[in-house]
Amino acid sequence: MTIALARRTLIAATAALAALSAAAAGAFAQQPILLRLSSPATPTDQRAVALTEVFAPAVKGFATFQPHWNATLFKQGTELEAIARGNLEMSITSAQELATLIPAWSIFTAGYLLRDAEHQKKVFASDVMDDLKKQVEAKLGVKLLSVMYLGRRQLNLRTDKEIRKPEDLAGVKLRMPGTEAWLFLGQALGANPLPVAFTEVYTALQTGAIDGQDNPLPTNKDSKFYEVTKQIVLTSHLVDQNYLAFGRKVWDKLTPDQQKTVQKAADDAAELGRRRQLKLEAELEAFFKEKGLKVYTPDVEAFRARVQKMYLESKFAKDWPKGMVERVNAIK
Repeated sequence: MTIALARRTLIAATAALAALSAAAAGAFAQQPILLRLSSPATPTDQRAVALTEVFAPAVKGFATFQPHWNATLFKQGTELEAIARGNLEMSITSAQELATLIPAWSIFTAGYLLRDAEHQKKVFASDVMDDLKKQVEAKLGVKLLSVMYLGRRQLNLRTDKEIRKPEDLAGVKLRMPGTEAWLFLGQALGANPLPVAFTEVYTALQTGAIDGQDNPLPTNKDSKFYEVTKQIVLTSHLVDQNYLAFGRKVWDKLTPDQQKTVQKAADDAAELGRRRQLKLEAELEAFFKEKGLKVYTPDVEAFRARVQKMYLESKFAKDWPKGMVERVNAIK
């Protein structure tokens, strides 16, 4: 009887332990997934606002979205490596950054390739992008969720000299992000490109370390570059885009329903940011003129001819997938 009682006690204890373990495992499984995002964007940037307003609440049921703006978590340009190491879950990356790791991506660093925001969106969603996206997943462990419209990039200078053609930029110290693809674009425009981190641009303009920078109009306003510059030259040389990057390992741990929720949240946030960015662009020429800046359109065809010629003759074009330029152009 004693043995039987001891055995029943052991069985009961084991069952109780198993129940506790199962409960603990269930509680652990229900813990929100932490989605940290690192970006040099400011908290008031339209991408940041859209992710905070749309993405964060959409995934709240199973994940906690934790953004780190102003490059406070990882330095600009190091985010993809952090995701690959498993030290970060999300980032906002660019074709220029991707091109440093996968040269074929340099096709989307070329000036005057994408026509506008709608063309950009259609290209990203088309099968033209399938192979490039797969390369990013295979080589970097990163899934590109959605394309984010940053705007048409314009020249923003602290000098008074009027810029009409590329030749007028000779000797102008133009800030560009510190990758080969970005620096080549600055050279193709006719300037003397210098690599400067985004967080240092305002001070560099203020002190004269650089003569100008290129960014979409909403970024110029958001970062207050108009306070330390005198003119904006509407070259529209790049329909700038970012991609919302997501760690593949994290993605694979999500359930199919959670994956659908994350994807929809990313697309909805990108669409909201796109609409707001387009609205801002339409309004900001008047804003900058009111601030005392000269705002004018140069000989865009002269810029386009020089930029396209330099790209087609560059080493970058050799890495572009065969026929991709034609396929991009064919998307209406």
